[in-house]
Amino acid sequence: MPRIRIAIFAAVTIILGLATRPLSKYAGDAFYTVLLYWIVVFVTPRVRPVWAAGVALATSWAIEFAQLLNLPRVLAPVLGSTFNPPDLFWYAVGAAAVCAFDLALRRTQPPSSRRKAPANG
Repeated sequence: MPRIRIAIFAAVTIILGLATRPLSKYAGDAFYTVLLYWIVVFVTPRVRPVWAAGVALATSWAIEFAQLLNLPRVLAPVLGSTFNPPDLFWYAVGAAAVCAFDLALRRTQPPSSRRKAPANG
């Protein structure tokens, strides 16, 4: 998938996450993991969707569990400050949804047509 498309998906994810936050805290949690997914795919474009979802989910969970530690307050805006067990479920929802979305996209795209180099001689 072209990186420009990944960047667009990431931007749309941020917009949707911010737009849904007032309606549902948990939708924002799911979109947080979706954004991590797009970051993983942007950095490693050849990664398989299931692996990208696993990395995004593991990162989300690690950040959530880190909130159980006494982290400096300066990190709270980025990492959060309060451990909330339901967040773990919603991170998994986000990872599963974006993985399914990416897999569906990949199935609808035609395989890349690679031209063979002309034979020398």
